[in-house]
Amino acid sequence: MATPHDSAKYNIRSGLPGRETYRRLRIAAGLGAQSVEGSAIGLPNSWYCVTVEYGSATVGMGRIVGDGGCFLQIVDVCVLPEHQGHGLGKAIMRKLTDEVERRAPKGTYVSLIADGPARHLYAQYGFTETAPASVGMARLI
Repeated sequence: MATPHDSAKYNIRSGLPGRETYRRLRIAAGLGAQSVEGSAIGLPNSWYCVTVEYGSATVGMGRIVGDGGCFLQIVDVCVLPEHQGHGLGKAIMRKLTDEVERRAPKGTYVSLIADGPARHLYAQYGFTETAPASVGMARLI
């Protein structure tokens, strides 16, 4: 259960989190660790990113990666557990999808991987399951 927070103190802004903040948010939200090296390469190559700040602390984020013309993928949507339940996931998705609609050419394929009940959040922004026509596949290096 989320602890009470003053929602007026949340600020959602465009921009990248710092590498250590990025890594901390992913781990705390259950997305898993990313390496220092991978974070150093990947973050600056984001197509678009938002962070959620509560006071001076970064408590959430979301990114879009891809070529910006044909394919984009929404990744790293997360909120620290103690700040969940305040509509921050919806606010992150709204900012990300607004940016896609503003900048991406018509016909751009926008994808994401929905873990567990997160699919219900993503469905609110027009994302639909692709199975059985296609399924997500992955390979970890």
